[in-house]
Amino acid sequence: MRYLITGGAGFIGSHLAERLLAQDERVVLLDNLSTGSMENIRHLKTSKHLEYHLDGIENRQLLAELVDDADVIVHFAAAVGVKLIVESPVRTIETNVNGTQLILEAACKKKKLVVVASTSEVYGKNTQVPFHEDADLVLGPTTKGRWSYAASKALDEFLSLSYWKEKHQPVIVVRFFNTVGPRQTGRYGMVLPNFVKRALENAPIEVYGDGTQSRCFCDVRDTVEALLRLIPLKQAVGEVINIGNTEEVSIENLAKLVKQRTNSSSSIQFVPYDKAYEPGFEDMMRRVPCIDKLHALTSFRPQTSLNEIIDRVAQYFRQKEGSRADSAAAK
Repeated sequence: MRYLITGGAGFIGSHLAERLLAQDERVVLLDNLSTGSMENIRHLKTSKHLEYHLDGIENRQLLAELVDDADVIVHFAAAVGVKLIVESPVRTIETNVNGTQLILEAACKKKKLVVVASTSEVYGKNTQVPFHEDADLVLGPTTKGRWSYAASKALDEFLSLSYWKEKHQPVIVVRFFNTVGPRQTGRYGMVLPNFVKRALENAPIEVYGDGTQSRCFCDVRDTVEALLRLIPLKQAVGEVINIGNTEEVSIENLAKLVKQRTNSSSSIQFVPYDKAYEPGFEDMMRRVPCIDKLHALTSFRPQTSLNEIIDRVAQYFRQKEGSRADSAAAK
């Protein structure tokens, strides 16, 4: 099989590529490095089954060639992270909606399967947890830029499912719930890598809001496993499927757990949303997936414990720092 992964130099894309290459699959990565990084795929470049292109989806000629050669397209290219979304709402909407349309348009010519990555953000302010795939999406007002990401990804879903219903273009929509692990950057506001990095530096861990908001964190290995089980399934085509862990933790308790697991002397500081993001920022208080549908389709449930996830992220940052120190010493 030949897989095209857009956003392939990103966090999840690089882990999926790594797993596919280990299975001797052919992998083609397309990434403009706006949020991805060559560092994520440097260890894969020696593989004879890897091909990568540092370009954007908007290069229609290149996209048409890559889609034509692919058996499956996994569409990860998107604007990510609350910080980036608040600071660049135009980029968020244009990147997400236009990119998905271009992918579907190209794939539709030969009916190539497209896996579209969506997000738990689309559930918005819905409070009926755990979230089922057919639950109502409750978004805030358009005057709050924070909801532009959720709206753009919801539109991605509508567009994908419309291509399936109207044009018989095969699609699978997956909603990720806080996928985390090694190689994830905290640059755009991702909470776990930020907490771990600060804890290892014994710097203050900043909790936004009052810390009572809760999340479920899914190890990237579990996310990749779920994807690989879904892709071959005909019954997954045309479906929306949650992928996430169901172990819920408040953000305050996450900070305490990170501090404990890393033996850190960091203090925990609370930062009002207005200072962290923008005046009037609204957050989702709970985000818990129902994964019954995923389990019914694949017999799989993500279940890596939060303790193990934190330890893996901490180990990654320690190794990264050790490599930097070695490089500096060598100079």
